Amino acid sequence: MAADAADTLGAAPPVWLDRMRDRAPGHFTDADLEALPEGYGYELVDGVLIVSPAPSKAHQQLLGRLYVQLVEASPAELAVMLAPFDFKPDPDSTWQPDLLVAVDAEIGEKRLEGRPLLVVEIRSGRGLKDRALKKVAYEEAGVPTYWLVDPIEPSLTVLELDDDGRYVETARLVGDGSLPVVRPFPVAVSLV
Repeated sequence: MAADAADTLGAAPPVWLDRMRDRAPGHFTDADLEALPEGYGYELVDGVLIVSPAPSKAHQQLLGRLYVQLVEASPAELAVMLAPFDFKPDPDSTWQPDLLVAVDAEIGEKRLEGRPLLVVEIRSGRGLKDRALKKVAYEEAGVPTYWLVDPIEPSLTVLELDDDGRYVETARLVGDGSLPVVRPFPVAVSLV
């Protein structure tokens, strides 16, 4: 009876519920992601499916501002991609950064076929996924630059890999003004 109630309440897409019943935790694959209905934010972490709600107005407005700034400053050989666009750091994980910058030749039809030069995550909710899970995943994947953006404060924290392959904060912008960055290309970033 409980499963029927969940189906009728629309708590999750029916395909997702079917897959949840048939799979042990940690065994979702790329094929499973392809079978899910569009309209949700799907990511895999070590084979575990994460479904995200739609982002807020502030999130989307900031995303648009950052996208325009990056596209206008980007050299021709690089591409700036908006979510949902997949980055697969390992066989059991698929992430969809809010923005990513990569070599254009490595951009496939639905996913990045190489490693991003920059990933940008704009905080949603408490931001735990961006500050913890994604930070570790991007660090382990060797993504050279990671921007954490808070649309509420507003703020931008620039993290870059050090010689030991660990993220260290190299710059921070809070409020208005602009922050000149050099990686992956020179651009003056503003949030408001």
